[in-house]
Amino acid sequence: MSNHLDELYNRRLNRYVTAMRNGQPDRVPVRPLAAEITAKYAGFTCQEVTHDYRKAFEAVIRCCKDFAWDAAVPNMVYVWTGLTQAAGLRYYGVPGIDVGPDVAFQYREPDEQGAFMKREEYDELIADPTRFLYETWLPRVSGDACAKGQPVSYRNNLSLVKGAMATLAYFQAFGPQVERMRTECGTPSAICGMLKAPLDVLADKLRGYLGLAFDLMEIPDKVLAACQAMMPHLGYLALTGADPAKQVPIPIWMHRGCTPFISKEHFRTIYWPTLRPIVDALWAQGNQVLFYAEGKWDGHLETFAELPAASIVYHIDRSDPALVHRILGKKFCLSGGVPNTLMAFASPEEVKAHCRRLIETIGAEGGYILDASAILQNDATVENLRAMTDAALEYGVYRSPSSPSGKAAPEPAGTAAGLPLWATAPRPQPGVCIPWEEKLKELPPICGDPDIPRRIWDEIEGLAYLYIWHLLLSF
Repeated sequence: MSNHLDELYNRRLNRYVTAMRNGQPDRVPVRPLAAEITAKYAGFTCQEVTHDYRKAFEAVIRCCKDFAWDAAVPNMVYVWTGLTQAAGLRYYGVPGIDVGPDVAFQYREPDEQGAFMKREEYDELIADPTRFLYETWLPRVSGDACAKGQPVSYRNNLSLVKGAMATLAYFQAFGPQVERMRTECGTPSAICGMLKAPLDVLADKLRGYLGLAFDLMEIPDKVLAACQAMMPHLGYLALTGADPAKQVPIPIWMHRGCTPFISKEHFRTIYWPTLRPIVDALWAQGNQVLFYAEGKWDGHLETFAELPAASIVYHIDRSDPALVHRILGKKFCLSGGVPNTLMAFASPEEVKAHCRRLIETIGAEGGYILDASAILQNDATVENLRAMTDAALEYGVYRSPSSPSGKAAPEPAGTAAGLPLWATAPRPQPGVCIPWEEKLKELPPICGDPDIPRRIWDEIEGLAYLYIWHLLLSF
């Protein structure tokens, strides 16, 4: 990497991290979570960047080279439909197959009767979430996987092998993509890892929203127990993908916990008690979480304010930026607040004017990152994307940069296995599907070093574990 790009990268990363720690950098960072808009800029269709992640990567590189972004997501389209088809997943509308080639991929949520988890199966999920995903959930979401009791088929075996190999290839491609962003563009990665709230996972991929809504009213204890059972797994999964340098935040994509999806009572008794321990455990390891708060979360801002200072970055979607700033701005960095309708339908001058107001109000003292309210798809215009970027350069310069004002990241509290959140799980531990102790009963007495086969067993188990949980969470 040239000295110029090296210096540019370090300057941008410092600017981004300083803002996320609620300090005042030299300038307001701009960090668009740009998805299909990158395809539009690069001259690709939605079909191309969704079905061929190499083109999605290339679209991001072209944007990073041509826009002065301080951080970007290596691939915000993220759901690679080549992988989802390899695994046989049925819940996506694929561009160029199920929808038009210039339409973003669609998630097709089943109705209550077609939910991927039945109400009577809560106890099975609670007892062993990983086994439930493989034995019950996967055959329902995959058109190729065989259900329990059915003869194993050729297509079943192919879907497992192809899905797992595709996942491994895709995830291993992100490292080189991040390096390309650094060495070719001087642009840091904006996020690292993946997290969702347990209740959101229940609503998104297991019971469906309608099924969950009835469950919350009729069997709330089962819902709580299921969220508690998944909580250590989701925390563990988030930590496995976290930034080793602990500079880039882990994003949590927040869906169904806001008004009007669930009541404040269910938020207080189920949603938050099974999400906050994960956030606290990640912060204890020195990892910030980006609260990508999709929708309107005004009724819960006071609750978020109870989190440790600088432990999160709060992203503004449909909430009033001034209200969010008043309640959260003293403790946390804020991002977003530029409506996607503005990015799609307004003039570049209107976009710049709105960005300027945000910079001069909620960003006046630092701790602010300029971005659209929601993920940018191909309905946004390239001209408005450039206008938002230019606004940060023109209006976002601070006269007296300062160090981060929020609490610095705490010293790591130990390894993932040593954290109370997942170390005390009463069921099979996160990270494995079949515990070594169970496998050991099938083997003859081990001679030599007994730690060698156990270590290798656990490493390979970890791959199978990550596969099924990432199918649930990421795809």
